[in-house]
Amino acid sequence: MSRVQLALRVADLEGSIAFYSKLFGAEPAKRRPGYANFAIAEPPLKLVLIEGEAGEDTRLDHLGVEVESTEQVAAAASRLAGAGLATVEENDTSCCYALQDKVWVHGPGREPWEVYVVKSDAATLARQEGSTCCTGS
Repeated sequence: MSRVQLALRVADLEGSIAFYSKLFGAEPAKRRPGYANFAIAEPPLKLVLIEGEAGEDTRLDHLGVEVESTEQVAAAASRLAGAGLATVEENDTSCCYALQDKVWVHGPGREPWEVYVVKSDAATLARQEGSTCCTGS
């Protein structure tokens, strides 16, 4: 199953977790320092909350499509490049407390999109502040 990912940078992580828990009737699937994600079944959504600066408004960090396999990431990369889009591939990258393969593209408004697979999850893998994993660069 594929699902759309929406990653938000929020000033109040705990308040945002409380709000989205109520909105979707679900608790976070993963919580780490400065980070939480929800794996919502209906509608199929991966909601990611990334702690930002205090006092800042919530903003879009990046968008994504989570897929089930590395092969699906490779197929998306090939399809996107074949359609003339500039792609950036990252394999075996440590991001958002997980090991991932991904490909990035940017929409016409410069909004960053990733197609990715989570290969393994770990409490010890960093969020990589300032890297492409959480900034969509």
